[in-house]
Amino acid sequence: MKYSESEIRQYVAEEDIKFLRMTFFDLAGNQKNMSILPDALDRAFSTGIAFDASAIPGFGDELHSDLFLQPDTSTLCLLPWRPDHGRVARLFCRILHSDGTPFEGDSRALLQKAVDDAAAMGVSFAFGSEMEFYLFRRDENGEPTAIPYDSAGYMDIAPGDKGENVRREICLTLEQMGIRPECSHHEQGPGQNEIDFRYAEPVKAADDAVTFRTVVNTVAVRNGLAADFSPKPLRSEPGNGMHINISARSESGEDIMPHVIAGILSHIAGMTAFLNTTAASYQRFGSYKAPRYISWSSENRSQLIRIPAAEGEYRRAELRSPDPICNPYIAYTLLIYAGLDGIRRRAELPASADINFYTAPEDVRSQYKTLPATLADAKAAARASEFITSSLPRTVLEYYTK
Repeated sequence: MKYSESEIRQYVAEEDIKFLRMTFFDLAGNQKNMSILPDALDRAFSTGIAFDASAIPGFGDELHSDLFLQPDTSTLCLLPWRPDHGRVARLFCRILHSDGTPFEGDSRALLQKAVDDAAAMGVSFAFGSEMEFYLFRRDENGEPTAIPYDSAGYMDIAPGDKGENVRREICLTLEQMGIRPECSHHEQGPGQNEIDFRYAEPVKAADDAVTFRTVVNTVAVRNGLAADFSPKPLRSEPGNGMHINISARSESGEDIMPHVIAGILSHIAGMTAFLNTTAASYQRFGSYKAPRYISWSSENRSQLIRIPAAEGEYRRAELRSPDPICNPYIAYTLLIYAGLDGIRRRAELPASADINFYTAPEDVRSQYKTLPATLADAKAAARASEFITSSLPRTVLEYYTK
């Protein structure tokens, strides 16, 4: 909802809000925040609240350490797990230099710029994510273990599925925060879960994704558990994926999705370092339905991009390689620019790969290019990609490829 500054001041007073979390993200997509009291709102709106950027990797050094947080008034949201008396609200913030110019490492601002660039071409995008996570038990000292909360399998039910009530609490909390979950279920791995939510315009979709991670971690702790979004928590079990559903529409009414998908396929190798950011990410590729080959097909879950069986507003492409610890603001930024490049070039889709890559013979699989095999390979592909270097500021590129 769009609020004015005066409406926020009034809301804060009427709802007994005593702390406002000024929320932003580092380059990796980790949530950061500082809490201010309502008396500091005027300064936050006018000049921003200063913080030490040199303490955040990639944000600056001791010689240029001051950056400022300025709230985005459209993002006010109560944190439902905090007390009703002396309530806590969250505001996503823009990151600014002392002269008021945007900080080039503000990934949320990068995504907004990509949305604006798409609009200038008469194109709009929407994203929805399907994020997997494990629930692990904690030891007697409250520290996370590698012991799954249950041993259930795909879409099992209680009592085997012990995460049922945890997922319910997560979904209800998300609803209180204005996020619409569509479905939830137990995933294939022991203690592994998935919650999907409805597509949204790109910035809100990224906001929803990072909020989701916060809610899952918070609810897990409240239930004496530890949530794990890492790409390969258990070496011999399925990894965690973040399947990104992508749709794009043109003001002209033209079907631009084939060009969008072709653009993504042509740039995916260079994008992978930003979608899969740890060495463990590459252990996930090629097993348990995680893709390895650069390909697409309808419905086929062994593909990098699959086109689910859906019609009308639900028609979309599903990118299956990212994992849930990526920075969704940067991921969506790159997907928009890759799609726009495909539209500009009128890029044509290669033939669909209507095969099962997990069972196909080597002479068939060898006809397809693969995703980078290691994080080092992915970083090298990013550095060599003219598309990547033209789509992201040097601050971001150096952080991910150093």
